Amino acid sequence: MIDLRSDTVTKPTDKMRQASLEAEVGDDVYGEDPTIKKLEAKAAEITGKEAALFVTSGTQGNQLAVLTHTRPGQEMILEEDAHIYKFEGAAISALAGVQPRPIKGTKGAMNPEDLEAAIRPDDIHFPETGMIGLENTHNQSGGTILPLENMKEVYEMARRNQVPVHLDGARLFNASVASGISVQTYASYTDTVQFCLSKGLGAPIGSIIAGSKDFIQRARKWRKRLGGGLRQAGIIAAPGMVALTDMVDRLAEDHKNAKNLAQGFDRIDGLNVENDVETNIIVLNVKGTSYTASEFVERLKERGILAGALGPDSVRLVTHLDVTSEDIETALTIIKGII
Repeated sequence: MIDLRSDTVTKPTDKMRQASLEAEVGDDVYGEDPTIKKLEAKAAEITGKEAALFVTSGTQGNQLAVLTHTRPGQEMILEEDAHIYKFEGAAISALAGVQPRPIKGTKGAMNPEDLEAAIRPDDIHFPETGMIGLENTHNQSGGTILPLENMKEVYEMARRNQVPVHLDGARLFNASVASGISVQTYASYTDTVQFCLSKGLGAPIGSIIAGSKDFIQRARKWRKRLGGGLRQAGIIAAPGMVALTDMVDRLAEDHKNAKNLAQGFDRIDGLNVENDVETNIIVLNVKGTSYTASEFVERLKERGILAGALGPDSVRLVTHLDVTSEDIETALTIIKGII
């Protein structure tokens, strides 16, 4: 099967498996796992933050940020299609007791003036604004890159209003490789940042959250409260080190494959690529065919291609470590044959 559902489906490389086998370990709850410490120090260095914390998933990292930045009864402002808002099980409300305040954006980018207008005044009727959430790349906009200038304007506005900014950077390394802007530069316009090791970077598990030493100390306690304290976790952290040292530059291959796939779709009648393909995600509109999105996905599956339906007419396809340029050509031939 050519699996284009997500970049979460990658298998760990041989080097990652060997790193797990040889990892030096200890009890991380006691702060004694040397591989975890090494990974967290590397992540802090890359993001330019004082400290970092290994967590089991991007969702856990995002939720730790909300739990640490806010108090129950506050509000979080975020883009209306943000992953934290749409795809994390209403956790900010269920766990942190925080109300979401969605703002309409353009390709994931919110207008700083709209954001500032959404910050609550001091009024007994309103919740306090506890934090602002950004997302880069923006998943629901097709992996689009949040403009650095937009992030800077949002951050400066937030600082004036004393509101912390958290970046859901699940695919931040995709943004960095595609734009040429360092992860540290992006992270400099945030108070905290989360990034996934288990998406484009290819590790089998894990994410990182980074911020100030004080923030990470408090987030570590929240991680423990959520049952996220880990023991000999170096076994799962070791592939993350490989991801950060060996797998970043090769993301350019995924981006090239995604662009080639999108260009191939443009040559097939009835198909329309909805997004500007900047990184590794394609949103394909199939309204011009005889299929609904679900029917199209099922036909692909019958012929050895896995994809995901986003809505009645839209299909998402994601390139990654385990998809080759030959796979892209094969997929285009198959897809052309079913239209």
